[in-house]
Amino acid sequence: MLKELCNLNSTSGDEGAVRDYIINKIKDYCKYSVDNLGSIIAFKKGNKTPSKKVMLCAHMDEVGFIITNIDDSGYLSFSTVGGIDSKVIADRTVIINNIKGVIGLKPIHLLSADELKNSPTVKSMRIDIGAKDKDDALKYVHPGDYAYFSPDFYEFGDGFIKSKALDDRIGCMLLIELIKSDLEYDTYFCFNVQEEVGLRGAMCTSYQVQSDVSVILEATTAADLCGVAGGDRVCVLGDGPVVSFMDGRTIYDKELYNLAMNTAKENNIPVQTKTAIAGGNDAGAIQSSGKGSKVLAVSLPCRYIHSDASVVKKSDIKETRKLLNKLLPKLYD
Repeated sequence: MLKELCNLNSTSGDEGAVRDYIINKIKDYCKYSVDNLGSIIAFKKGNKTPSKKVMLCAHMDEVGFIITNIDDSGYLSFSTVGGIDSKVIADRTVIINNIKGVIGLKPIHLLSADELKNSPTVKSMRIDIGAKDKDDALKYVHPGDYAYFSPDFYEFGDGFIKSKALDDRIGCMLLIELIKSDLEYDTYFCFNVQEEVGLRGAMCTSYQVQSDVSVILEATTAADLCGVAGGDRVCVLGDGPVVSFMDGRTIYDKELYNLAMNTAKENNIPVQTKTAIAGGNDAGAIQSSGKGSKVLAVSLPCRYIHSDASVVKKSDIKETRKLLNKLLPKLYD
């Protein structure tokens, strides 16, 4: 399921392919609706009706590109959709309207001294689709069309997975699994759009659900690389799910944080926290929407996030499943 989800193209504002896939997976297990922005709001009937309304969330969109102009030679100018470091996109293969292109930049032997000192900018790059001129390119692509990192999902090494869009197709997969399982309590599930461009979908779904407790399933940046030590590593692949106490958008509920950490300890589940106050996720919108909600983020550590070569470890997915199964019944008390 994770491979199927990651291989779908679904940049912010164009989440239809992932939305259709998810609906096909969950339609026989819950009631669901799609809001005006495109997010899925699902309700799964459990064995009991709790006093608290609990919501679990993940986002369907991924970072990508949007075409802004086509020059006379048939090369495409573009902007990023979501936060992408320009250093990770040069020479990458992309997909636009089911055709392939390559992100190119000025050859090194033509760069000025100043250009050699600095990283290439998105503005200096073009997408090459092999068109002979502008008219030829316009047969296939127009300004406003989306481009995506070319899908290339594979497993390698000691249980590692490499793919685009692991942020946050992992969260989507875990929500689908929970919806298809037997739940003790009634639960809401939201698959949100446009997280990568400002948490827009979560702002709308949280107003509609008005949950008391919300759990956000995400992927978060791991910097466990050679030459990086201590807290600068942020989190580590293979050390289990990441439970955050604070990030760039949210101060998480302390009681929920302690509950998650203690639940992991009681059940011998490896768990870690995020050792950098950076980034953010849908909790930033959910926490302050409507009457407000207590929020908890449970994330998968992910190297090279927001690139075509994001990397996670299968053991962390397994341990996250264990933590969710033990933690969820405690959220309704």
